[in-house]
Amino acid sequence: MNHHEKINYVEFPAKNMAATRAFFAEVFGWSFVEYGPDYMSFSNEGLDGGFFKANLSCSTSNGSALVVFYSKDLEHTQSKIEQAGGSIMKPVFSFPGGRRFHFGDPNGNEYAVWSDRDPA
Repeated sequence: MNHHEKINYVEFPAKNMAATRAFFAEVFGWSFVEYGPDYMSFSNEGLDGGFFKANLSCSTSNGSALVVFYSKDLEHTQSKIEQAGGSIMKPVFSFPGGRRFHFGDPNGNEYAVWSDRDPA
């Protein structure tokens, strides 16, 4: 549903569209709608968005906003990311209210995953 003057959509650069699609489908179960070779969108994943063909990447080190996922099982999510070819950019660390880690997708875009649950 569209809400007046609220964040509605987010787009990320992707050097390799096929690797991006495979990674997010494997780790998070996303599905995509392709609009030619240079753009694909996703929806119903917390926030709708897409990936556009570019040789750039998003990283907090170059001033990019950080998209943060939530996980009920941080270690399991990290394992899925690593198995799908993602890279861990910052290992799990604690902060007031939880724990999180940062990871890179196949394009080098930086994301984080956090949890308010202690490891079992």
